[in-house]
Amino acid sequence: MTAVPVPYRVAETRPETADTVTVRLEPVHEALPPFVPGQFAMVYAFGVGEAPISVAGILPDGGLVHTVRAVGAVSRALYGLTPGAVVGMRGPFGTGWDLPSAAGDDLLVVAGGIGLAPLRPLVQAALTAPQGHGRLNVLVGARTPDDLLYRDESDDWARPYCGITVDRPGPGWRGRVGVVTTLLDEAVFSPAGTTAFVCGPEVMIRATARELLHRGLAPDRILISLERNMHCATGHCGHCQLGPLLLCRDGPVVGYERAEPLLSVREL
Repeated sequence: MTAVPVPYRVAETRPETADTVTVRLEPVHEALPPFVPGQFAMVYAFGVGEAPISVAGILPDGGLVHTVRAVGAVSRALYGLTPGAVVGMRGPFGTGWDLPSAAGDDLLVVAGGIGLAPLRPLVQAALTAPQGHGRLNVLVGARTPDDLLYRDESDDWARPYCGITVDRPGPGWRGRVGVVTTLLDEAVFSPAGTTAFVCGPEVMIRATARELLHRGLAPDRILISLERNMHCATGHCGHCQLGPLLLCRDGPVVGYERAEPLLSVREL
């Protein structure tokens, strides 16, 4: 981990939706230390500021992939980058998806909206080494068909099941309509031998975790990624505090057995 931003150059940009873009970055000089799926970087847009962005892809040459939704000053600046532009990068920060601890388990990946971005490298890692785990199920929910990410990749994720649903269908949509938990009936997994990885809006995380508990998953086998306002990413400023946790240091990935009592406190 470095406290001083190092330069990364934009190598490629790919539009995902009307307000979301995937950016491939390559180190200008030395790369940051290796990331693991679920961790994040502090990405600095020169002249604007920096923001925490989860890694959406980890490349063997030290390059990183980030999927950015334009919702604030920094993310709008990053959304508007073009190939050749340079940003500052700090990291890696936070805890990651502990895929090795799920060795031999069925994997249940549940994503809502932009929450699919930090889960994407986990899915890629699982597909690269299928012998290390059981069945891989990827469940994706979005507001509308126009908000779906990585449309050209989802066909490769059906090992054995990849389900996609939207809250509000658009013209020509012939897929599922409803919340992402409705896809659990189609997934193929054994609850007693399954590890779940969940990321998305907090209300979706709570609803998914409750449904998984009802279906027999143990709380410590439900890993979730939480979001709070991060400024320093080093555990000093306290802006990302969630009860006793500083999510930049103790998260963003935590087990639901730790998160459940905290998420039940209103406005914590």
